[in-house]
Amino acid sequence: MNPDLNKLQPYPFQKLAALFREVTPNADYRPISLSIGEPKHATPQFIKDALTENLAGLANYPTTAGSDALRSTIADWLSRRYAIPALDFKTQVLPVNGSREALFAFAQTIIDRSKAEPAVVCPNPFYQIYEGAAFLAGATPYFLNTLPEDNFALNFAQLPIDVWQRTQLIYVCSPGNPTGRVMPLTEWETLFEMSDRYGFIIASDECYSEIYFDTKPLGALEAAQQLGRADYRNLVVFSSLSKRSNVPGMRSGFVAGDARVIEKFALYRTYHGSAMNPVIQAASIASWNDETHVEENHRQYAEKFSRVVEILKPVLPVVMPDAAFYLWVRTPISDTVFAQALYHDYNVTVLPGSYLARSAQGVNPGENFVRLALVANTEETVEAAHRIAKFVENLK
Repeated sequence: MNPDLNKLQPYPFQKLAALFREVTPNADYRPISLSIGEPKHATPQFIKDALTENLAGLANYPTTAGSDALRSTIADWLSRRYAIPALDFKTQVLPVNGSREALFAFAQTIIDRSKAEPAVVCPNPFYQIYEGAAFLAGATPYFLNTLPEDNFALNFAQLPIDVWQRTQLIYVCSPGNPTGRVMPLTEWETLFEMSDRYGFIIASDECYSEIYFDTKPLGALEAAQQLGRADYRNLVVFSSLSKRSNVPGMRSGFVAGDARVIEKFALYRTYHGSAMNPVIQAASIASWNDETHVEENHRQYAEKFSRVVEILKPVLPVVMPDAAFYLWVRTPISDTVFAQALYHDYNVTVLPGSYLARSAQGVNPGENFVRLALVANTEETVEAAHRIAKFVENLK
């Protein structure tokens, strides 16, 4: 067996199941889960129609690169969304089976095991796929704590120069999971300068880019254009339809950016993976070409966040995030005790923040936080907020 498998930690939801194993939730309340970031809004009917109308595509193997029609559609969407020149869809865009799978596989392409002690840098808290990808590519993950006193910014000075000299890949997530913070242009400028200096590749996870309230989040490709990096050197962006279009089961996404890196990733995927099947590709084209359903998504999330923040603000230090569908909330007691007791007393499931982070620089930045995923319908989400407020009042 691959010995690097022994370095993998249990996934956050495995830890949550273990935390709740001996707990009996209050049967007076129906269960409500705010723990998993899985969209619960209805899948738009036009996407379902596109799937059923293209079932003949099941008779064909998908190609590694996907159809020209899908790749050009994605390139056009990126141009519209970020007001940037259209990418070359043949060299700078590659469809993938969801951003999760691509983020993991990407490290296999980038990491050069022949170099001593390769490093991969990740934000902390973080999406655990980054860590697993680093380990199984033969690298060591290093973490940048994103802390409230820094407004959850990436403080690059946390890591010594010798780590940056060994860094081959950095994962960033904007809008962030779990904080919802959007990286500003100044932060991108610093990151690009460091990439030039040390030669590492930037993997920008932007799966939450279309869940926002007022201002469209700045994207990495957009930032690169504004900073005169039209070739997107050392930059690859990852995105998907899961959150944007409420189709997590379709597993449809893309990578885009530096043509040199995309070429190598496409070569890797010739042996491991392909584009989604032709049926999903047809539905994906329909989805990327429509913004009406995205606007409805914005409306629903804005309503939920507004109401939940209003309910929780008297008892917890909640603030509206820049984007994404999470609230990252500091708890008055231990995050694991908070989650366990809330489940026991009110049958509401939230995710302890410490399960999303690692101890680094002497601290676990997720401790005494919980992540609330506001993905259910408005009625259920508001009911959960009322229960949480009552729970916290009883603590006091």
